[in-house]
Amino acid sequence: MRKKILLGIIITVIACVGIFSYYNKVSIAKEREDNFYKELDVFAEALAVIEKKYVEDKPPHDLIYGALDGLLASLDSYSEFLNPDEYKELLVDTEGKFGGLGIEITIRDTLLTIVSPMEDTPAWTAGLKPGDIIVKIEGKVTKGITITEAVKKLRGEPGTKVTLTVLKEKDKKIEDVTLVRAIIKIKDIKRAELLEDSIGYIRIAEFRENTARDLDKSLQELNKKGLKAIVIDVRNNPGGLLESAIDVTSRFLETDKVVVSTKSRTEKENVYKSVPLKEKYSDMPIVVLINKGSASASEILASALRDNKKAVIMGETSFGKGSVQTIIPLSDGSALRLTTSRYYTPSGASIHEKGVTPDIVIANDVGTNGKEDVFEKLETKKEFDYKKDYPIVRAADFLKGMLVLKENK
Repeated sequence: MRKKILLGIIITVIACVGIFSYYNKVSIAKEREDNFYKELDVFAEALAVIEKKYVEDKPPHDLIYGALDGLLASLDSYSEFLNPDEYKELLVDTEGKFGGLGIEITIRDTLLTIVSPMEDTPAWTAGLKPGDIIVKIEGKVTKGITITEAVKKLRGEPGTKVTLTVLKEKDKKIEDVTLVRAIIKIKDIKRAELLEDSIGYIRIAEFRENTARDLDKSLQELNKKGLKAIVIDVRNNPGGLLESAIDVTSRFLETDKVVVSTKSRTEKENVYKSVPLKEKYSDMPIVVLINKGSASASEILASALRDNKKAVIMGETSFGKGSVQTIIPLSDGSALRLTTSRYYTPSGASIHEKGVTPDIVIANDVGTNGKEDVFEKLETKKEFDYKKDYPIVRAADFLKGMLVLKENK
């Protein structure tokens, strides 16, 4: 009898706790909603004052759009409001109609910053580097500019010139750089060669739809030549498609290994795993080369291989682009580019604004140092000599040691 009474009391307490918890959540939600509408009252009040007393007559439409610009800009460097014209431009396929400079840009600490110049483009030839800040475009200061506005100014007819005033990250000097716009055609697999001692070298310039397929061809060719270890070079690779990063990484991981996860406020955690493939290269020693220009998908690849104990990372700390933006259309034809989630490595670390720290730090940038490098860039047909690229030499030497250990087991 006492057991039944005790059981009844426990059930009653649990029910009461559940009811209290439910109403407490409802109460908190209602309080939050009330506070939100109170803040909206302040906004409406300010809007009414501006409309009535501002020195010039401003259409309500302009005031609202201006407020939305500020609202999105206050969130982070990647979120922004797109007016109907900007949203239409985003949707229109402009390939072949506009020339570009070959740089990935972002807003970092309110400054228009170069993430990475793409190899063999006007930006690369002009010597622009990751971390350089674009202070002016055609003499106009970039303070307060959005990424969309910047892209619009940088883009134009192929063959036309644009002058950038750039604060160089390395020596903190300001200089004017004039570039000629061109149609940018990036080869995803920039280079695939077998170095000495059966060590393969693969340079991935960007992650796009066909990158994994092109990588397969390169790996198959290297495998025929006796491939035993791989240097994967993603320096100055600004990233690209998440799906492509997962597909490429899957070539070097066993099936069903965690590659990356995304977390948001409204959805449960999404975990992306390596996909099954007919041919994999997961049993080979690997070094991934990164630098300040490695971002997004490049950081996903490097982190996934290291966290799954498949690669050693060498180079410099990467850029730190670890957030996901979603385009959300609004009823009047405008849209929000909103950060909706963040990337997390298999070990649970966030790379956003922190970057990926290499296991072995190599401060040297891509290529050689010194004046002769300027002239080498002009010799487009010059053969690739990896021994002039110190990070590649270091990576190859490391892999030689790994192969010796592997053979002596």
